[in-house]
Amino acid sequence: MSRSLDVVTAESAVSRILGITNELNRLQDVDAILDRILFEARQLSKADAGSIFLVEDGKLRFSYMQNDTLFGKQSLTPAVYSNFSVPIDETSIVGYVAKTGEILVIDDAYQLNPEQPYSFNRSYDEKSGYRTTSIMTIPLRSFEDRLLGVMQIINAMDEENKFTSFGPDSRIYLPLFASHATGAIERSRMTREIILRMMRMAELHDPRETGQHVQRVGAFAAEIYHRYALNKGYSREQIRYMKGMIRLAAMLHDVGKIGVPDSVLKKPGKLTDEEFDLMKLHTLKGARLFSQPTSELDRLCGAIAMHHHEKWNGTGYPGHWAENSTQAEQPQPLSGENIPLGARIVAVADVYDALMSVRCYKEPWPEERVLETLRKDAGSHFDPEVVEAFFQIHDVIVAIREKYQEIPAEAAACRTVVAP
Repeated sequence: MSRSLDVVTAESAVSRILGITNELNRLQDVDAILDRILFEARQLSKADAGSIFLVEDGKLRFSYMQNDTLFGKQSLTPAVYSNFSVPIDETSIVGYVAKTGEILVIDDAYQLNPEQPYSFNRSYDEKSGYRTTSIMTIPLRSFEDRLLGVMQIINAMDEENKFTSFGPDSRIYLPLFASHATGAIERSRMTREIILRMMRMAELHDPRETGQHVQRVGAFAAEIYHRYALNKGYSREQIRYMKGMIRLAAMLHDVGKIGVPDSVLKKPGKLTDEEFDLMKLHTLKGARLFSQPTSELDRLCGAIAMHHHEKWNGTGYPGHWAENSTQAEQPQPLSGENIPLGARIVAVADVYDALMSVRCYKEPWPEERVLETLRKDAGSHFDPEVVEAFFQIHDVIVAIREKYQEIPAEAAACRTVVAP
């Protein structure tokens, strides 16, 4: 006697959820994991859009979003870097779910029961022209039952791709998927925090290496890679995997500066040739931190730390170095596509951020001057295809810069260190 169709469907759905959970463990970066979680949750429920809020400083911080109608399936949009938070209370839908721990399913956001304490904020719909109808909001809790955040899936679609309410299958399988996905979120947030702690250690030595700076360079590099990879026709799976890796590795590009003497690192004026030779060694010192790689991420970190000052025309540094090389033995620098792709991308991201930021020896440049420099140096300093990708997503770059603005005290730290 054959099993019922419902049993077969349930087994298939559970098997798929477990398979996705295993695949999440391949991803290292929290943004890559949030992207995959939202994508799969929307696939399970055939939904048009979704967002995730993570708990930060006692509030729900907007962390990721997707919307096929507004942004297409690639999510290359400034909206991903929106910077706002929501109180954990009963006044908003996500706040209510976070506060109560209850799953909330709404058939029409514009027809809420007025007796409920929460309300739907229509401002985003009014600004974008979107129409939010059905919403399913799920608390994200750790295995220790600690609140990590809230996932909101928006506008389930019927067979004709018209917005409809969430069916019984979605109400069963989305919470099951969410409970399995939280482990990956928690692990990836710990990875991000470890990297930021490493950079805070470096910041004690170099005030310019702030958390905001490394977050900007990491995000710039990730989004430039995304656009570059789309231009090259890479698959969605490859893009998601490498984008997260490049974000993390780019954040560690200057970690070797912790081995540069203060007299060089904090000098307000132009470096002498001898001082510049010492400064250039930060690439080697950073790469040596990853000289015994145990993962693909380690190898990428080492390649970016070593080669992010190479130039497309072969006039950068440091080139190939053996483990015990001295400066006198330095061979010719790398050029063109011999420079690892991650390093070519970080070169653009790092120079853009450096020119836009306060440094011990300069004020920030006007952006138009920075953009003109990138255009002019494409094909000499920079990979021209990477520069092209940068300009294709300039609106995303601006959104990243606005989200991770320098804290005023950090921006002035360099001046404080060198004050007489």
